[in-house]
Amino acid sequence: MPDLNRQITVVIPTLNEENAIGKVIEEVKQQGITNILVVDGYSTDRTVKIAREKGAKVIMQEGKGKADAIKTAVKHVNTPYMLVMDGDWTYPAKHIKDMLELVGEYDEIIGARLNGRRNIPLANRFGNKILTMAFNTLFGTKLRDVCSGMYLIKTELAKEADYEMRGFSVEVELAAHVASTTGRITDIPIEYRQRKGRSKLAKSHGFKILNDIIKLTWRYNPTFFIMILGSTLTIPALLILAWVAVELIFFGVKHHVWAILGSTMATAGITSLTLAVMAIYLKRLEYRMHKKVREIYDNVKELITK
Repeated sequence: MPDLNRQITVVIPTLNEENAIGKVIEEVKQQGITNILVVDGYSTDRTVKIAREKGAKVIMQEGKGKADAIKTAVKHVNTPYMLVMDGDWTYPAKHIKDMLELVGEYDEIIGARLNGRRNIPLANRFGNKILTMAFNTLFGTKLRDVCSGMYLIKTELAKEADYEMRGFSVEVELAAHVASTTGRITDIPIEYRQRKGRSKLAKSHGFKILNDIIKLTWRYNPTFFIMILGSTLTIPALLILAWVAVELIFFGVKHHVWAILGSTMATAGITSLTLAVMAIYLKRLEYRMHKKVREIYDNVKELITK
């Protein structure tokens, strides 16, 4: 299917995946895609040899970790879209065509691991849910699996990303970039299989990804970030006011200065929280306006080309 291969490049980051990479490449080819780019992180097993034998183009990544692998890949992708999937056999290639059906309507389509979740460790499942909820709250999206390792993204947008986040946070950074620029991001349910080989993801990665989500919020919505920090004044304010009330009611002792301080802090905290909520809704309004402008632009462009 030559048209399909001119449209999409399948990018597979690898590191010691000799048990699975051959099967992954074969599955991708069964979908009619031969434009396959394996970005290897200097494997010490037979990963590179097997990938080349299966007909994939293999390049060695610059730097270390998955983020550097994707950053390296975009330099070699010339198709309008690139699909990233892990080389451990966890993501079925049959879902590629499902994602391609949404091309044009969305700039990034994520494969949400809703089927076969038993193959995700319980702690990772819980952590992923927390991370996705945090991402949706901060970026105004309705995703179900922001950390999925299988996603289709417009190459132009992937090239624009800064790649400041390291390791497995690259999925979150790309999603944040799309959500904050075009807003055309969605997900579809996919199957998740038991991996072949040793997992590279540790429980500590979840805390790092959450930390990176906070950093991305500062980059893309600093007003919300500042206001949500200001809203934390509400907690000590309520403690101070509670103490002042107890002293007054039970002991008849008046603490005028502390009462004024607590009231001032509470006012500042509640005001900041209100502004933080407004910042989220303003950002969502910005996304909707951007989407509308994009639709008008596409319609005008279509009329001009006719």
